[in-house]
Amino acid sequence: MSILIIIIAALAGVLLPALVGLIGSRRRIGFGWAFVISIITTPLIGLIVTLCTPRLEGKQRKWGCLSAFIGLVVIALILVLAFTLMPEWFAQVQSWF
Repeated sequence: MSILIIIIAALAGVLLPALVGLIGSRRRIGFGWAFVISIITTPLIGLIVTLCTPRLEGKQRKWGCLSAFIGLVVIALILVLAFTLMPEWFAQVQSWF
């Protein structure tokens, strides 16, 4: 499997739920819950759940657990960098399991 495919899949796995989260930030569900639901299920189901919740009044935004999103992004970046920059280490870790 090409490393480029892995990187694109990892980015899509985080960016699509982040977009659903941005839509959720203007709804009652909030960014955090919309993001978590999109990660656990699929971005499409997360979008459907998000769009079923009522909108917030005015130009309010509800961010929810934004720190959880930032933590997931940092963990994903560390794993991608470890896989690409240190393949010997990654192979050794895989041999443990």
